Amino acid sequence: MNKLVLLLVFPLQVVFGQQSYYDDVDLTLTGQDLYFELQEKISNASSSFNYGDVKTAFFTMDNNPDNSNDVLLIYGYNDNDGSCTTDRSRDKDDFGGNLCEYNREHTFARSNTNPTMGDVSNSTTGIGADPHNIRPSDQQANNSKGNRKFATGSGNAGNAGVDWYPGDEWRGDVARIMMYMYTRYGDRCLPSLQAVGANEGGTNMKQILLQWNAEDEVSELEMQRNPFLEQAYGNRNPFIDQPNLATIIWGGPEAQDLWATAGVDDISVDDFTVFPNPTSEILWIESTTQQIETVSLYDAQGRQVSYATYHAAQGIDLSDFSAGMYFLKIENESGALTKKVLVE
Repeated sequence: MNKLVLLLVFPLQVVFGQQSYYDDVDLTLTGQDLYFELQEKISNASSSFNYGDVKTAFFTMDNNPDNSNDVLLIYGYNDNDGSCTTDRSRDKDDFGGNLCEYNREHTFARSNTNPTMGDVSNSTTGIGADPHNIRPSDQQANNSKGNRKFATGSGNAGNAGVDWYPGDEWRGDVARIMMYMYTRYGDRCLPSLQAVGANEGGTNMKQILLQWNAEDEVSELEMQRNPFLEQAYGNRNPFIDQPNLATIIWGGPEAQDLWATAGVDDISVDDFTVFPNPTSEILWIESTTQQIETVSLYDAQGRQVSYATYHAAQGIDLSDFSAGMYFLKIENESGALTKKVLVE
């Protein structure tokens, strides 16, 4: 087991509990009732956000967490093989339609909606400019995917017969985009219009999308898109915030339950001092009012990566953890506190 190191970021509190965006949504509902409840919620989005705005939004919502000069390219997988078509990342300024440039990929293809989205221009609004559906993509990879439907596969993105496999890294992203599009736009974006295979039970949801949603858990990239788009566009993708909503609505394999990972804080952040911040060495936790009993660390996808009893005399060793974002859960008999953590 990794040695656990704790790092609290003071003003910013992040918990895996339900986001306040859903406070007016009846989450006790199930099946089609919950589908319609979420449909009503996410329909309240900007009517002025246009296709031109997406290009600028890429710089924030699709920014590479490991390099702020780059955006991440959907379907990409290798920056070092000498072929820009397979690039996973690209300088954010290299936008266009030429070789080794990136453009705007409608993940749910424009021509597959019914009726189709039609042509788009920078002034286009509505479904053709919905940023939840649009990702940066190498322009050649975008052309290769075209309006092919999504189908089963493994490994890197590419043709799956006459269809398209989005790649192991991107299959969960694609599934959650398809679920959003179907929930927001209804039969105009039926999953059968963009994905192949059997439906789940008596629903319209494709089994393959439910499988991808469960197998490929929410990424740090997806997590950074939702808060930005709530502000810039006015809604969120519920299946990024809580993949298990898909299981509740359509069935299939049990998907990740982010809202249950850490729960709601019932210890005040003011009870704790944690230092230094940031660090890649020893980190200390002090409290004059609370006993610290156990500490857990979760990665950006909500998976527990370590659990330990806290020893105040020893501190916590961070040296075995990779750099990145984590979530820390501190527990004692009074309850629990969850904070965003950063590892250098």
